[in-house]
Amino acid sequence: MSAITSEYLKNETIASQPWPQKAFLYQPYEEEQILLAENASCLGVRTYLTMLDLPFTVELRANSEFMSPGGKRTKLPVLRVENYTYAEFEHILSFVELKGHSLTAELAPEEKDDMRAHLCLVEQIFTNAEQYVSWVDKEVLEKVTRARNGSVYPFPLNYIQNWRKQLAVRRQLGVAEFLKLTQEEVTDRVDKLCQSLSYRLDDKPYFYGKKPTELDALVFGHLFSIFTMTLPNNVLAVTINKYRNLTQFCKNIEEKYFKRV
Repeated sequence: MSAITSEYLKNETIASQPWPQKAFLYQPYEEEQILLAENASCLGVRTYLTMLDLPFTVELRANSEFMSPGGKRTKLPVLRVENYTYAEFEHILSFVELKGHSLTAELAPEEKDDMRAHLCLVEQIFTNAEQYVSWVDKEVLEKVTRARNGSVYPFPLNYIQNWRKQLAVRRQLGVAEFLKLTQEEVTDRVDKLCQSLSYRLDDKPYFYGKKPTELDALVFGHLFSIFTMTLPNNVLAVTINKYRNLTQFCKNIEEKYFKRV
């Protein structure tokens, strides 16, 4: 059997099965371990599944990153549905859509193309900016990142894990051409993305009208995480806070989908 045939049969099997009552979303501990970019990715997926009204259970695991089948950025969260395991927003989105669930069914083709372009920009710019703040900004690195990332490991494993993770993130930032940027240049990229998002949102409740899309879930995950993560130098929150419609957007989604939590 060829690889193409095998993948086709796998997709057909996934599509034919209904969403189960038991789906598990694995992520690091929120209070003492999770970092900014990881929290944004996990919250984005949780918001997306909640908007679709799909049942799932959040499971906190110290080793959730190492449970991941892989990914381009944070490798988190990890979604396990029966025998299938996927990680990160993009792959989880593809899996959920394969099972017949979507937030964009009513969008016009050009709106779907615009949304996908914004999804890519949001993932690239926000995630890299969050990783930069956590692992390149010296004050945040010393006071927050190393303590949180190493909190679940005994000495000297905590030092080894911090060293390993820092190397991996810096390599990722280098490929994305973020490592050579200054803090001001990173903040400027975030500011320009916020300008685009603010223009796209305008005075609507969601980016494409009266109903949420995948972009709304992902943007909320990033913005809300930036606003609520305690950092000694949260320049990203200061930048985003200039856009009143984006801050109100966050408040509206929190009120509608998470007030009961």
